[in-house]
Amino acid sequence: MSGPLADRLNGLPAPLPPGETIVWQGRPDAGRLLQEAFHARAIAFYFALLSAAGLLMGSVTGALLTVGAGAICLGVLALLARASARTSVYTLTDRRLVMRVGMALPMHFNLPLKQVAAADLRLAADGSGDISLRLAGNGRIAWALLWPHVRPWRTRNPEPMLRAIPDAEAVARQLYQCCAALVEVDADAPPPVQVRPVRRPARIAAQPAEVAA
Repeated sequence: MSGPLADRLNGLPAPLPPGETIVWQGRPDAGRLLQEAFHARAIAFYFALLSAAGLLMGSVTGALLTVGAGAICLGVLALLARASARTSVYTLTDRRLVMRVGMALPMHFNLPLKQVAAADLRLAADGSGDISLRLAGNGRIAWALLWPHVRPWRTRNPEPMLRAIPDAEAVARQLYQCCAALVEVDADAPPPVQVRPVRRPARIAAQPAEVAA
């Protein structure tokens, strides 16, 4: 398949059913993913400390070898971050969120918006950010299967995460609006998602009133 239809279906396991529409589609930024998920800065700092320690002990050769090892390590991480970004697609429809992730073995995770209990928005200075989703019910996705598209350190109750996405605040607004629309048409759906900023206010519109059953 080629052309606009194939481009539109990128990231989806199959065509959407009638009546369901794509609201937003995007993928992680490789540079931000390298910093946030693969901790490139911390690793670079670690090797810099080792190199400085080698110089202080008078081992120039050891310091140079450490610098070389650090450069190789960062290069490998950069390749992994780029591969992860290129093979990942997030698709938000008016009914669900589909995450296509996996470098060697691509997988699709289908998250109905009815199961989204809350969302946390973390913004960076450049406007990119992460949106983690807390899911209602007993269904859980293994943390290892989601990584790096999962909130750090939440291994017991993994929270899928839209990671390092550009213009994250606008995406959070669209997510909120889709969840709010579900409340208007389905009285059994949970309240609209509350986007709770982690670093600074996202200025999300006030929650609409729930529809009585």
